[in-house]
Amino acid sequence: MAGTHAEEPLAEDTADHDAHIYEEVMLCERMEHSQRLAVEELITTEASYVHNLQLCLSDIRAHLQKKQLPGLDLEGLFSNIDDILHVSRRFLRGLQDTATREHEQLLSISTLFQEFKEEMEMVYKIYCASYEHALLLVESYRKDPRLQEEIMETLTTTVPHTSASDLSFFLVMPVQRVTKYPLLLGKILENTPASTSNHAALAAAVRAMTQVNANINEYKRRQEVATKYNKAEQLTLRDRFARLNTHSIAKKTTRLSRLLMHEAGIVAKTEDKEYDDLEEKFQSVASSVAALKENVASYLKHLEAFLLPTPHKCELQMEEGPAQQYRRLAEHLHCAVFPEFRRRLDRLVWQPLCSLAEMLVGPQQLVKKRLDKLLDYEEIQERKSETGSVTYDEEAAMNTYLAINALLVAELPRFNQVAMQLLGQLLGSFCVLQQDLAAEVLHEAKKELEQMPHGHMLLPAFWRMVEDTLQQSGVQLHTFIQAFETVTPSPVPQPLNPAEERKVLSLVSKHGPDKLYQVTSNISGSKDMDLTLQRGQIVALLQSVDTKGNKGRWLVDAGGPRGFVPAAKLQPYCLGQSQQPRMQMSALESGTERRRHSYVSPEAPKPQVATFTPAFQVVAGFSFTARSPQELSLQAGQPVVVLEPHDKKGSTEWSLVEANGQRGYVPSSYLLTVPVQEPVGWSLPV
Repeated sequence: MAGTHAEEPLAEDTADHDAHIYEEVMLCERMEHSQRLAVEELITTEASYVHNLQLCLSDIRAHLQKKQLPGLDLEGLFSNIDDILHVSRRFLRGLQDTATREHEQLLSISTLFQEFKEEMEMVYKIYCASYEHALLLVESYRKDPRLQEEIMETLTTTVPHTSASDLSFFLVMPVQRVTKYPLLLGKILENTPASTSNHAALAAAVRAMTQVNANINEYKRRQEVATKYNKAEQLTLRDRFARLNTHSIAKKTTRLSRLLMHEAGIVAKTEDKEYDDLEEKFQSVASSVAALKENVASYLKHLEAFLLPTPHKCELQMEEGPAQQYRRLAEHLHCAVFPEFRRRLDRLVWQPLCSLAEMLVGPQQLVKKRLDKLLDYEEIQERKSETGSVTYDEEAAMNTYLAINALLVAELPRFNQVAMQLLGQLLGSFCVLQQDLAAEVLHEAKKELEQMPHGHMLLPAFWRMVEDTLQQSGVQLHTFIQAFETVTPSPVPQPLNPAEERKVLSLVSKHGPDKLYQVTSNISGSKDMDLTLQRGQIVALLQSVDTKGNKGRWLVDAGGPRGFVPAAKLQPYCLGQSQQPRMQMSALESGTERRRHSYVSPEAPKPQVATFTPAFQVVAGFSFTARSPQELSLQAGQPVVVLEPHDKKGSTEWSLVEANGQRGYVPSSYLLTVPVQEPVGWSLPV
């Protein structure tokens, strides 16, 4: 009996142990079954996902492309879905290959996710960042009956089995898929015993895909910040004033004071060597693009002017010969060769260069906004160190700075690299275009050269012939100049009005007759110390060079104002016979000035003064009423004496005149020059 009682507890323990083992076996089988189902779900859903992507591209997008609907932005809708399909196809093949490795399938799946995580992050973050824009496009197409009808017709024709109501059914698939990878891996991980090596590998894969999704969300947030701040707003002054309020003024004042403290060294700047180097290179790229754009425009303008056949706008008297050949060559270059060069330059260099310049605007705005947000960040950090806490808005401002800074640090290197590559390609294209132009011009010139009389001469013989011809032409020209100078009469002074006569008297008394020059054409002063003079005015030469040693600008006395005028617009002025006696009398009566400038010998008898009667006089053509003490009222037909044909500022719109013993300014357009009617019975004295 004792043995019987001892065996009963042993049998009961054995049964419990067997039941426990059975439960563990069943649990393992259930976990293994669930694990197998989770793996099958991963592979099956990936295959379905890739199939739908292929439908989206090969059927839907291709069908819409054939329609060529105006206003339909296919690139904005589908973004980089081609890259996603390329990565997903390779990833699916890798998943399907793991099915052949029964005992190592989970480890292979984990390794596959680890290998593809960087590629997935790269393609999906671009797509997810542009997904909101794609949804806005879909929403706008719903409001356009024509576009919506075409889109629905495409969906019905290509994918009728999906019952999709619009494009968003397919566009959301990549966003949903990348977020589902951690969940699918997590389900496999839940059904994997923790004691196995597969568990650690799967856990690493889950963490990797979770990090991928976190990085995608962070990239999307940065892009949203960039979109907000990288637009160059064209605001009017009214709009800028409308934006001003107490908060914005306080914020800008704080930033300005912070910036001034940086420059004064009162507070230390936040140093970021990596960003500073990137920004310096970016600014160098921006300045290079601006300089190249300006230089290309200037080059094209000057090249067009150089090829313009200006000397041959008028028909030459020679119907044949080298002159006409050169004219034909110049016209062909300007009308045929240059337009083709300009078209190619515009397509291959100018338009890409302008596009690159436009691409710089966004980063430039972000660089500028980063400085503003950095000043806010420093101010908040300083306040946080004092109080130990920050407000919600301050925390958001700090996060905005960190997002902009991280975005620039991440994107500027690639942007700088691509911009430099594009600049190099544009410069290469520019050089090739110039080589082609030179070759084309040389080809056309050779064709014309073959038709010229001396086109087949050897180069040394040709240059000897040119030198001999130039020498003979030089001798003939010198002979002609000498003959011309012997028969050319002395320059005749232009008639002067009484005011100019008095000014000539004053200039002769101050500087002598040898220093007098007459203005041959109107002079408009464009620089400091330049004079504005009218044709026919008399001036006295003070110095035949300007302050910089330029002999083309002379310093003259215009009878009061002094300044510089072009030497080419002055000719020596010779006193007329009627002026000589008056000049001599003025010189004799000028005291000390007589000894300095008199050109009559002291022992010569005092000449008689001849009366100078002008042949013309100035009268008021219209009545004028003075409006200020500086002006003079005139009646129509009233004779006047013009003292100065300009006002104190040199403007010729007003003239200083004298009438009836009074002086004042009148409009120059009111004055007329008329012949003097000689009175009956009166004649010039002998």
